[in-house]
Amino acid sequence: MVEIRELGEHVGENVTITGWVEATRGHGKVAFTVVRDGTGVLQGVLVKSQVDESVWEAQQGLTQESLVALTGEVKEDARAPGGYELGVTDVSLVSPAPEYPIQPKEHGVEFLLDNRHLWLRSSLQRAGLRLRAEVEQAIHDFLYRRDFVRVDTPILTGSIGEHAGTLFQPDYFGDPAYMAQTGQLYVEAACPAFRRVYCFGPTFRAEKSKTRRHLTEFWMVEPEVAFADSNDNMKLQEEFVSYIVERALENCAEELKVLERDTSGLELIKPPFPRMSYTEAVALLQAKGEDIVWGKDLGAADEAVLMEGRELPLFVHDYPKEAKAFYMKENPDDPRTVLCDDMLAPEGYGEIIGGSQREDDLERLRTRIQEENLPEEAYAWYLDLRKYGTFPHSGFGLGVERTVAWIAGRHHIREMIPFPRLMNRLYP
Repeated sequence: MVEIRELGEHVGENVTITGWVEATRGHGKVAFTVVRDGTGVLQGVLVKSQVDESVWEAQQGLTQESLVALTGEVKEDARAPGGYELGVTDVSLVSPAPEYPIQPKEHGVEFLLDNRHLWLRSSLQRAGLRLRAEVEQAIHDFLYRRDFVRVDTPILTGSIGEHAGTLFQPDYFGDPAYMAQTGQLYVEAACPAFRRVYCFGPTFRAEKSKTRRHLTEFWMVEPEVAFADSNDNMKLQEEFVSYIVERALENCAEELKVLERDTSGLELIKPPFPRMSYTEAVALLQAKGEDIVWGKDLGAADEAVLMEGRELPLFVHDYPKEAKAFYMKENPDDPRTVLCDDMLAPEGYGEIIGGSQREDDLERLRTRIQEENLPEEAYAWYLDLRKYGTFPHSGFGLGVERTVAWIAGRHHIREMIPFPRLMNRLYP
């Protein structure tokens, strides 16, 4: 059996291709069958006068998403999908399919999400998920080449990393536990062992949000580096994102065409990226008539205004202490703020990275935990990291779905994950 991606090696030969029927059509005595085998798409051409009547009838009875085996001669044709077509001499129905729910017409979003297990087969969804796979591979490759060690962190935890109001809290044999919002605290623990570490996995937010930028379960990569300050952190981030975009352009050109993505903007993504302090950002927003006061976190609308006319991602750094997590290091130049940054993507996609230098002073960290009314006993192990050989370190988290949505030019991140989890959706 030959895969569709291998057809260029078999021009002039008779081969058998097994795949799912995407479409059929006929023009009198010529019939066309488009099949997909997971490696590509192929058009089979069947001429009635050149095959047995049973073969012609088998082709006429094919339905969308039936599994079929087509046998015939491979022919080069620049007009065909993938540049090759099959002169079909035999059709074998392997597994028939009843009427397919998803037809080539406009369907509502809820209907498509109800049938997500089938919607994955469509060309746009395949392109988006193949792009996601390339982005994930690029993430691993970038970090591996820079000697980062992957550390798998727990999904069930007793120590929260972000805001207590956005936690899923399952019962853990009678004790309170939380679905991880971040693996960061645990990769910090691995830093003294390996210097450069990262985790990659699902994270959870119990936010009652229905925006295009939020999921209740999403994937995040979180690198952490010993002896790196906030400036080092931002430099790593811009190199990281530039590499991911470069890989997508290099290896997913066909997918980006299917997604109808204008890649001219992506081709500009190279370091360095511009930087702006939070205080400067607030001043700019106020000058543009936005209703924001110093101390308030930036929202999606604020980010959109800051990104107007920008082609490169923008770092906004040094946010107010009260707007950020307890573990971020106090800014020695302005104790009202912490050494952190958000990376905002252009074209309206907003924040794709949040990062910071971590507070490495034991007593300051203890004080911040107390100020946030967090149970100190749950963080005893985390405080130990500062007690036994504390060290400067920094890290960040990149949201995979938001990043892929930006690269793909898609406006809702629910299409950038195989099975999205939303407020109203736990199935399929």
